[in-house]
Amino acid sequence: MTYINDEIIEKVKDNSDIVNIISDYVNLKKSGTNYIGLCPFHNEKTPSFTVSETKQIFHCFGCGEGGDAVTFIMKRENLDFPEAVKLLADRLGIEIDVSNNKNSIYKDEKSKTYEINKEAARFFYNNLIKSNIALEYLKNRGISSKVIRQFGLGYSLDSWQSLYNYLRSKDYEDEEIEKTGLIGKKSGNNGYYDKFRNRIIFPIIDTKSRVIGFGGRVMDKSMPKYLNSPDTVVFNKGNHLYGLNLVNKFSNRSRILLVEGYMDVISLFNRGIHYSVASLGTALTERQSKIIKRYGDEVFICYDSDQAGIKATIRAIDIMLKLDINPKVLDLPQGMDPDDFIKNKGPLEFEKLFMNAYNHIDFKVRILKNKYNIDNLEEKIKFTTEVSNIIKNLKNPIEQDGYIDKISRETGITRDAIERQIKGNNTYDKKKKPFNNETINKENIKPVKAILPSAHLKAEIELVKLMIKEKDFYEYISQKLTVEDFSSFECKTVYGHLNILYKDFEIFDEKVLFDKILEIPNLDKNTVNLMFNNDIKYKATDITKIIDDLIKTVKLNNLLNKRKEMLKKIEELEKKTRSVIEEDTLKKLCLDLIALNNEINLNN
Repeated sequence: MTYINDEIIEKVKDNSDIVNIISDYVNLKKSGTNYIGLCPFHNEKTPSFTVSETKQIFHCFGCGEGGDAVTFIMKRENLDFPEAVKLLADRLGIEIDVSNNKNSIYKDEKSKTYEINKEAARFFYNNLIKSNIALEYLKNRGISSKVIRQFGLGYSLDSWQSLYNYLRSKDYEDEEIEKTGLIGKKSGNNGYYDKFRNRIIFPIIDTKSRVIGFGGRVMDKSMPKYLNSPDTVVFNKGNHLYGLNLVNKFSNRSRILLVEGYMDVISLFNRGIHYSVASLGTALTERQSKIIKRYGDEVFICYDSDQAGIKATIRAIDIMLKLDINPKVLDLPQGMDPDDFIKNKGPLEFEKLFMNAYNHIDFKVRILKNKYNIDNLEEKIKFTTEVSNIIKNLKNPIEQDGYIDKISRETGITRDAIERQIKGNNTYDKKKKPFNNETINKENIKPVKAILPSAHLKAEIELVKLMIKEKDFYEYISQKLTVEDFSSFECKTVYGHLNILYKDFEIFDEKVLFDKILEIPNLDKNTVNLMFNNDIKYKATDITKIIDDLIKTVKLNNLLNKRKEMLKKIEELEKKTRSVIEEDTLKKLCLDLIALNNEINLNN
């Protein structure tokens, strides 16, 4: 039997994009945050096969099949697990060495490194709880004892060999300890020294709760301010994110926030923001961006507001855009970082930053506005030229058109001139023949396919279909949803009539139900036909779970709509001069918004 080490399996899974993989077999269409298509594992006419890009999983509501990218390849290609991993590795260009001897040595080295890192983390933690100076430093930064434990924070003594001597006392060899990056060799082969000395220690923990590396911060003004573990057999800075282990545990992936430093993540977590991560002493990488994409439906960036932070934000935006991530940027006051802001302003004001977040285009335009004085003609031309280059890269022509209009209004430069800059000087070639719809052969025009329903509408229709199919399903669903929970007019109306037809008239025949429903005025007949199309192949063993998932989708949609209305009210109040009563109303709305966001996270 072929053995593939865990490192390769993780690498294959982490680098696999489930949407791209499944698109080779299934015609997928975007529906909300997910993709849907016809299931490849059973015959169906209505799409019930769903792929989640953020969670990297698939599920069919028709036959119940589900799993990750490897599971899909196993089922579709009829392969066992190692064969499926190897097939994906070949596609991704990842080499697999099946030499059992080499893999065994490599696996032992990794295991030993994890073990030593864990022992070192314990040593640093015990140092911290005994050090008044280190504890006082964290206390002054507002970090609670609970958060210290959750992040496993520690302290490295002001000593050249305290960690080295401790690990040697645990019977680890010099060579084994050196491979972790925790110690270095003295010149002339005169022994070893601790690399981390007199620093607050931040263990870097992966989503499997393994300590893979360390970061260290000084408590005074000495340099370097931060020191990080070098790359080892278990750690590569560009492949990991600080705080991801706790995001994996506490967040439901509706939102993820990218910040710059360890203390930003910890300070935000300390005040209830459980979805922030930081890159590890390096510029954001594509690999880190792919991870971020999986852990948040919405991606936000909140770097420091200084020039270095702005440059890093623009770099991060450009990397994310390559991966079809559309990040938004939180606008911090000048000279502040997230740690400063949350400590001075509190979580309520921090939540407001999300409401006023810039999309990536508006952020770049704002930076250029600060760079150029558009009241000066020469600088206005430079500003418009640079903005045109930003607009040129937009894939959506409607979005492009909207920004051309916006920049034209703000600068007074004509749309024609901006379009020429974006699309080239021949945008309006007068020699070209004007469009003439009489030249189109209308017989060759194919009808436009019906737009697929959104995820929540599909869920509503599926629930009504189930209630029509079985009265037991109706009894179960009606205990969990009211008529007002349905957003579609047709679903709301049909569900309301089912209450009457089942309870008052005791009609259970589908044909009679169908005829009665068709008598209701103003219903869209196509939607009604969908409801009575009982092409449902749910497994009996999975049906309760499937119904609960559908109900969850409907309820989540209602919460999201409620949040939109709440945000609109908050924005309206913030724009006006407020009375005392209105100020209180605004504060209450913001608090309600935080509670609602928590409820959305729990239901997502």
